Amino acid sequence: MVFCFISLASHAQRKRVPGKIANEPERIKALTLLAGADTMRQSTHWPNIMPKEFLDNLKKNIEYPLKISTGRSTNFCGFGAVTYTCLKNEPFRYAECMLHLYQYGEAHYRNIKLAPSETIKKEAGLMKYQGDLDIHPADQVWFLSLANRFKGYLNLFDRRYSKGDENKLWAATNLAKFNRMLRKLCKYKVSSKGSDLFRPRSKDLPGFLKKKLAGGEVYIYLNNALLRKKNHNRVQKRIPTHYIVLTEIYDKEDGHIMIKYWDGSYKTVKEISLSALKQVIYGISWVKYKEKSDE
Repeated sequence: MVFCFISLASHAQRKRVPGKIANEPERIKALTLLAGADTMRQSTHWPNIMPKEFLDNLKKNIEYPLKISTGRSTNFCGFGAVTYTCLKNEPFRYAECMLHLYQYGEAHYRNIKLAPSETIKKEAGLMKYQGDLDIHPADQVWFLSLANRFKGYLNLFDRRYSKGDENKLWAATNLAKFNRMLRKLCKYKVSSKGSDLFRPRSKDLPGFLKKKLAGGEVYIYLNNALLRKKNHNRVQKRIPTHYIVLTEIYDKEDGHIMIKYWDGSYKTVKEISLSALKQVIYGISWVKYKEKSDE
């Protein structure tokens, strides 16, 4: 079954996302806020990030939320999936938080305090060999701050950031931690099935995913070694390592399944067999739009 999935994956279509999907009133408010910050001075808290570069990064995220990148080989994918919904549904809150974080070195996203360490503040803006993340300092600030704030059992033995930890367990996200981030940051009532070790059971997995997707957002925790080749997955062959946001799923006449999903600055289309779909998925988290908690 693994061979079949890899064969199908080799024909996957990956394409840049040109569209703007953010909540339009929120997006306009966010861009107005950023326009008013054009005279912002260099932050003493983030010595390696210039204001113009920071603001340009934020404006790009607000205008093209699906293009935010988690880097080439980092473990930021869980934070990227959470950021997807922040930028899509509440860009003004995100922009307000980021401006405060840059100016004062700490900030609140709702009631969650982001207070990155001094080591993080000195390192942000200096990342190299991480693909698009290298030239997006605001994204470095955001992902490093989230990874510093939210911890799970995978981070037990690597809790303090050191240079290069974005590629290590310090930045890793298990399923319970991911669900907690969605609840705390976005105030979602999150439901989930599956785990870090055992795959979810479902008599009709495609039908289940379609049903959940029809009512809200669906996030999938999967084995990325089977989804696509990536350096940090060469050894991890039988555990989940990656988060994606499912955007569409439908059946083909030949019995295979087409899935469309967001995967860190890309929307991807893949054809996959039912058996391969069951094999690759370990965790499914979903939220219903109408079940968002009180602010």
